[in-house]
Amino acid sequence: MFADRRDVLPARACRNAPRRPVAGDGLRRGARRISDVPDDFGAFTTVIAPTALCRESGPRYGALRVDDPGELIAALPAMVGFVPECSLVVAVLRPGPSPTIEAVVRFDLGDGGHERIETYAACLAQICSVEGAREVLAVVVDDRLPEPVGPHRAPRPGPASALPDDRAPGRVVTALDKQLARRGIEVSGAWAVCAIETGRWWWNLFDPGERGVVADPTASPVALAQVLDGRTIHRSRAELTALLARDDELSERVAARLGAATDAAHDRFTRAVRHDDLDHYRRNIVEYALWQVANAESGAELGDTEIARLVVGLRDQVVRDSLFALAIGEHAAAAEDVWLTMVRASSGSDRADAAVLLAYSAYVRGDGPFAGIALDTALTAEPVHSLAQLLETALRNGLRPESLRRLGRSGHATAAGLGLDLGPEAL
Repeated sequence: MFADRRDVLPARACRNAPRRPVAGDGLRRGARRISDVPDDFGAFTTVIAPTALCRESGPRYGALRVDDPGELIAALPAMVGFVPECSLVVAVLRPGPSPTIEAVVRFDLGDGGHERIETYAACLAQICSVEGAREVLAVVVDDRLPEPVGPHRAPRPGPASALPDDRAPGRVVTALDKQLARRGIEVSGAWAVCAIETGRWWWNLFDPGERGVVADPTASPVALAQVLDGRTIHRSRAELTALLARDDELSERVAARLGAATDAAHDRFTRAVRHDDLDHYRRNIVEYALWQVANAESGAELGDTEIARLVVGLRDQVVRDSLFALAIGEHAAAAEDVWLTMVRASSGSDRADAAVLLAYSAYVRGDGPFAGIALDTALTAEPVHSLAQLLETALRNGLRPESLRRLGRSGHATAAGLGLDLGPEAL
């Protein structure tokens, strides 16, 4: 799955992280136990499944190897979609001869102590329940930690030693382990690192004498697979969030054109009602949206008038429902560009509607962090947006993306009712 910041409220404490399948000879002695039967070298095989949570299908590339904790830690930015900072990152393992990482979930290391850990444990328990998992791996990332100065040296003293007790990585993992144990789930391995950067030291929280060096995150097989798949690994969550920030200048220009766009839509709607042909009215709006998606795919930028017309068009629920089909079609990426532009250019319920289309598209393609941020954007703009609430609940509870493709298929059916064929479903 994918993960996010705890993302803001304890009630929405988790997100999931997109990733590429990864196989390995194991995390060498980095965990207390990853499977019941070690291999001949005392190492364990760990695989990130081709059908891992929030991935619709396996990658077009072969299995990729992660051989030790340093390489696993280096792969986390690609798994999460951005470089985690001040975070607890947890990998949920599916049992088997070669345990499978089914979900990677990121939480904020904020204040809250015991109550915060209880919330995280409850979130993880829900995800483990979905996958039938009984083991997890944990990584604490916090730049205030005292970093080891060598492979056999204790962590050096520093400002991080003043961390509150409930922020100390050992205490965080111990508290999490206790909470999960009550639910029949074990923290099988746990590591800490100050930052996910090449050459930084990691250490084992169950055996502090064991440590190693973080590999180059940009050279991680998982990162390379993400790049080949056209995905961006952002430098921070803030950078990802900034993509959806409202563009005040653009919003003002679009707002100045909303009145005319609304009047024109009202006139067309009135004529359609008079002629008992609402399908024609809605079909024209969907066709206009498809035209703009095609323009975006060719590299053209949306003009202010086009954005205003789309914003008004999306106020019709039948139109909105139809456009969810684009998320599972061949032009999903271009459609996302259009929805993103609309999110940045609008406010209130208009912003929420566009953000939900964007979130759904990100969700079904396996980009959980971006989906979560888009849903936060929608719920901030319109706290009672019912579909945003439903998608947020699905994301929080670990519902697989393929389960949500039904919404896109329903969009195809709605469009067909308007006399439109939105093309084949992409695999």
